[in-house]
Amino acid sequence: MVEEVEIKKKDFKYRGIELEDLKKLDVREVAKYLKSGKRRIVLRQFQKIEDFMNRAKEKVEKNKPIKTHLRDIVIVPGMIGLRIHVHNGKGFTAVNIEEDMIGHSLGEFALTRARIKHSKAGVGATKGSMHKSKK
Repeated sequence: MVEEVEIKKKDFKYRGIELEDLKKLDVREVAKYLKSGKRRIVLRQFQKIEDFMNRAKEKVEKNKPIKTHLRDIVIVPGMIGLRIHVHNGKGFTAVNIEEDMIGHSLGEFALTRARIKHSKAGVGATKGSMHKSKK
């Protein structure tokens, strides 16, 4: 007999406060629980963050993708569960916002540089292949 085991996700807490309580707070109140650098950024940009969240809610209601060039926006609890397409300089990278991302910037999750995959060296690139013919 195979028993069904429920995998219960551990209740998420950020700095000792549960996620439901954090979502009820204003952006400036959430800033009190962030680290000093991010706290300062949020307190300076709280209007920009609130405007972004309002636009994101409108897009969600209309079932449109949320696209943004704002890579410096700090992730706050109100954004959790959203799928945001962040510009990486060439295109938009989809980012699913999760609980662990609180306090980070959106740009940290949309990498601007692709991983380089080097192939083998071409003919004439090394001393051993210098005298080989280029057939």
